[in-house]
Amino acid sequence: MKNNRGGGVRASPKWIIIFSIFSFVFGMLFTNRVWVPLESDGRIMRRREQEMKIVTDDCITQKVVKDNDILGEVHKTQQAIKSIRSLENSISELKSELPSNQSSSEEVIHDDSLPHKTDGDKSKSKKKVFMVIGINTAFSSRRRRDSIRETWMPRGEKLLQLEKEKGIVVRFMIGHSATSKSILDRAIDSEEAQHKDFFRLEHVEGYHELTAKTRIFFSTAFAKWDAKFYVKVDDDVHVNLGMLATTLGRHQSKPRVYTGCMKSGPVLSQKNVKYHEPEYWKFGEEGNKYFRHATGQIYAISNDLAAYISTNQPILHKYANEDVSLGAWFIGLDVEHIDDRNMCCGTPPDCEWKAEAGNVCIASFDWSCSGICRSVERLKDVHKRCGEDPDALWSAQY
Repeated sequence: MKNNRGGGVRASPKWIIIFSIFSFVFGMLFTNRVWVPLESDGRIMRRREQEMKIVTDDCITQKVVKDNDILGEVHKTQQAIKSIRSLENSISELKSELPSNQSSSEEVIHDDSLPHKTDGDKSKSKKKVFMVIGINTAFSSRRRRDSIRETWMPRGEKLLQLEKEKGIVVRFMIGHSATSKSILDRAIDSEEAQHKDFFRLEHVEGYHELTAKTRIFFSTAFAKWDAKFYVKVDDDVHVNLGMLATTLGRHQSKPRVYTGCMKSGPVLSQKNVKYHEPEYWKFGEEGNKYFRHATGQIYAISNDLAAYISTNQPILHKYANEDVSLGAWFIGLDVEHIDDRNMCCGTPPDCEWKAEAGNVCIASFDWSCSGICRSVERLKDVHKRCGEDPDALWSAQY
């Protein structure tokens, strides 16, 4: 800007144009700021209202959905409670039925016809005794049994008293015939009704099945009685029960005891001879002898060995001779073999001399007959001359 001659101020055209443009721009900005936002604010308000409505509707929708979900969960919970109550009712019904089922199972455990009972729980139902003696007998041996009843084996109430007071169980062990309920079986039934001294086995009787019978005897006796010892004896052998109990009592703290008169006889490979061994080749060259084993007239095994037989019964091999088979079952185990010559005394005068010297025999028989020769006729004489004092059995300590 420049001063004019008249002393006033005159604006330059350039600045006038700049000022005009500035004014126009300022006016446009002011107009947009005041009026346009009104329209815009209206739209914004409407838009906000719509957004608020959408948000509100969405919240309501979510609330409805959430309420429905809650109702669904409540319904599920109610159904679960009903299921639990139904399950509790079922359990209560089962519990009410359980005692009768338990009593039924106990009856099965005590059933003598069951040969296999090896579980630890089942052992709780077994009666604890000191020893179980199984006298091996046959259908045709009624007279032998009667001779034993009249000599060294207690009868009737005395037999029961022996079991209750001394823990000594004595039974004749026998199976059944090949024909169900034959005349042979009925004869044993009648004899059992009279004397009540049999131990019936699930076994078909037969001379060549003695190994199987022995195996079943130990398994079945172990299932029925929890005994310190299990004894097998033939029905033509004389036994002093008091001396047997006293002797076995000395070994009851030992594990895996196998006691009897140990021997090692020849393996007979020739056919058609007594005691022929069809599997002779398993024992080496011909002429070899068997390993040491107890003679079959009488022997005893401890509880753990009876348990071993019971558990492994299906896979225990049977050789021709029962005593050899028993020795074979123990040959690979850590077993103490006790050779007790008092278990194989001879008949009088042998056992008589020993008794006079204070060394009463446990068992007496004749080696030449593998038992007492003519035992029915001679057993009473053997018992009279070699039997222990009548009070020895009842005063025995073990």
